[in-house]
Amino acid sequence: MTEQNSINLEIYKVLIQTISDASDLEIMAHTLTQILVGALGIKGAALYILDPAREELELLASAGLSIDYVNKGPILVDKSIKIASNREPVIISDITASDKLQYPEKAAEEGVRAIVSHPIVMRGKLIGSLRLYNANRWAPSNEEMVYVEMLSQNLGVALMYFRVANAVATVKETINDIHPVWL
Repeated sequence: MTEQNSINLEIYKVLIQTISDASDLEIMAHTLTQILVGALGIKGAALYILDPAREELELLASAGLSIDYVNKGPILVDKSIKIASNREPVIISDITASDKLQYPEKAAEEGVRAIVSHPIVMRGKLIGSLRLYNANRWAPSNEEMVYVEMLSQNLGVALMYFRVANAVATVKETINDIHPVWL
């Protein structure tokens, strides 16, 4: 990225504020991807969550990417961006010189030239992925990758929070449904 659109402390602060102020997972995810695209001047951003039963990454939110591209097919954990089951960050600076993509022709058709994929891990387990797409060759700096890593860690905490909050809400609804029967 160029100096004018790199990830820096100010952009990171806005991203973390978006996560911490969120009361709805989908709204948070959509807002976050839109901020990433706008603030970084990149082609697109996507947030995926893992479906462990199918070993697939399911799209939670995206910005800047076409419907055709995000619906290109299943994103298989071990075949998507090919490296250690997506448990390590991957930088593909130029897709034309890489054999790591599951759908390289779709990326080229979309106008994607570079991809940064960072796993979202919680307690050592893969739970999702943050992906950033650029229309140009792209080699983020080490500092930028530290920000992407910290963002991914915060997303992991947020995803777990929303999962627990939804479970508590479900239990509360169940108790409320049963309670009148007991009276």
